[in-house]
Amino acid sequence: MTLRPPPLAMYIHIPWCSKKCPYCDFNSHESLKKIPEKKYVDALMADIKTDLDFVQGRKLSSIFFGGGTPSLFTGASISTIIKFAEQLVGFSDDVEITLEANPESVTLQKLQDLCEAGVNRISIGVQTFNNQQLNLLGRLHSSYSAIEAIEMAKSAGINRINIDLMYGLKAQNVSNALKDLQFAISTGVEHISWYQLTIEKNTMFFNNPPKLPDCRVISEIQDHGFQLLANHGYEQYEISSFAREGKQCTHNQNYWEFGDYIGIGAGAHGKITLHNEQTLLRTVRTRQPNDYLKQENKGEKKSMSVEVPQRPLEFMMNALRLKNGVPLKYFSERTGLHESYISKIVVNLKEAGLLVDTEKQLLTTPLGFRFLDTILDRFVQSGDLS
Repeated sequence: MTLRPPPLAMYIHIPWCSKKCPYCDFNSHESLKKIPEKKYVDALMADIKTDLDFVQGRKLSSIFFGGGTPSLFTGASISTIIKFAEQLVGFSDDVEITLEANPESVTLQKLQDLCEAGVNRISIGVQTFNNQQLNLLGRLHSSYSAIEAIEMAKSAGINRINIDLMYGLKAQNVSNALKDLQFAISTGVEHISWYQLTIEKNTMFFNNPPKLPDCRVISEIQDHGFQLLANHGYEQYEISSFAREGKQCTHNQNYWEFGDYIGIGAGAHGKITLHNEQTLLRTVRTRQPNDYLKQENKGEKKSMSVEVPQRPLEFMMNALRLKNGVPLKYFSERTGLHESYISKIVVNLKEAGLLVDTEKQLLTTPLGFRFLDTILDRFVQSGDLS
C-alpha cells in the first residue's frame, strides 16, 4: 500500500506561564522575568522555514497555539506568526486558528487584537467555576474572571469558544461536579473539554497527592455528566470532547484521524508523512526555552521514523478515541499498510463485542469505547499482526 499525505496542521508551542499548576506535566515554565517575546517569535519563524519540505503542496487546515499560556503574548506577536505561516505555507479557505488562554491573562483589548490577528477559536483554561477548588488547583483566576473572559471573547468577535473543565477534584462529590458542569453549559459555549483530573509524574501533585474521589464516584459523575451534556445538545465525539453540532475542533480531529502536523516551538512534537520516501516521521524540538532560543539551535529538531510494527498501535491510539471512529481506508492510506495486516485482531475484537461489525468503518461499540485500553492492548505487539 502507498502512504498518502493526509491533511496538514501546525502546532505552535509557547512554553511560558505565570505560574506552574501542581497538576500540570506539560512543557511549561514560570515566567520569573520578562519573556523574550520577540526573540521567540523569530525562532518560531525559523522553525517554519526549516520545515517547508514537509508541506508537500498542502495548505494548513488549522493552527493551534498551545502552552504554557499563549495568551501571555501580544496580539501583534501572534499576528506576525500567523501572517508568516500563511505567506510561506498557505491556509485552507476554512482554516481554524485556536489559541489557548487563561482568564487572568486576557483583556477585551487583547482578545480584540487576537481576533484581528486571525484567531477564530479560543480555548479558555477554566478547570472549575468553584473558587475553593480553583485555589486547591493553584489557579490564579476566580470564577468571576472565568465568566468575564468568556463574555469578553464573545464581545471581541471570537465566537468559537472551548472551555477546559475538570472533574474528579479533591473532595468533589457527584452533586458538586454536576453543578460545575451545569454552570459551564449555562455560559453557552459551543465546545467543552470535560476531563478527569489525573495525577501525573513530574508534577507537584505526584509528590504530594491530594485525596481524590474513588472510582465509584467517578463513574457516577461520568454517567450523569454525559447525559447532562447530551440533554443540552453537546455530542461526545471524543473521549473528553463535547461539541454542539458542527462545532468540533478541526485541529484535534486531525490528530485523532492520524493526520499530519508540523510542530514548532520549544518541546513541540510533529508527525509527518513523506510521500516520496514512503516514510512516517515523528519530530521533536529542543525542550528547554533557553536552549531552544540559542542561535545555533534555531530550526533544529530530532526526527524519528515510525517503523512498520509501531504504526497500527499509533493509528489505533488516535482513531479509536473518536466516538464515531474513522473510515477503514484511513488505516491503509495513513500507515501504508494493507488492511489485512490487522485483520485477525479486528475480527477477534468484533467477536468480543468491542468493535462494531462493519466493513467500511473502524469504530468501537459502547463497551469497547468504555474499555479502550483493552482494545489497544491487542495492538501492543511487534512483528506480523496479520
